[in-house]
Amino acid sequence: MSKPGYPLKAYEELDSFKIYMGDIGLLGALGGTDVKTILDDNAFFVEFKGALTEQFVLQELISCAGLSPFYYSSPNSSGEVDFLVQIGEHIVPVEVKASENLQAKSLKAFHQKWQNEFSVRTSLSDFRRDGWLTNIPLYGVHRMAQVLGS
Repeated sequence: MSKPGYPLKAYEELDSFKIYMGDIGLLGALGGTDVKTILDDNAFFVEFKGALTEQFVLQELISCAGLSPFYYSSPNSSGEVDFLVQIGEHIVPVEVKASENLQAKSLKAFHQKWQNEFSVRTSLSDFRRDGWLTNIPLYGVHRMAQVLGS
């Protein structure tokens, strides 16, 4: 979608999308990923680690948090947000980071444009709130709705 309107489903655009696997294990298997590579945090694994992390967050949002994620891409720009979810009447952008890299330029640009109340970055970093941005550790994604409500 290119506009985060309420309700999200009404603003769905079917001509812009991302494709995901049904399961993170299937993604790893189809990618030919060796378990040792994942566990050893191999330097050659950097690119695919992001895809696996995004797949993990998607599965958590759908199966554990009961949310319906959408993909956001800004028209006439390279800005994108990994997921948009609707929690109550709030539209929440979610940026997924596979490590402790806390840069979230697209998320910041989204917030500046749309002035949304909540923005979430998921990463390996600890939970923290910094004004408009809430960092939720990857292990806590399934509790996103409760975290934002508290």
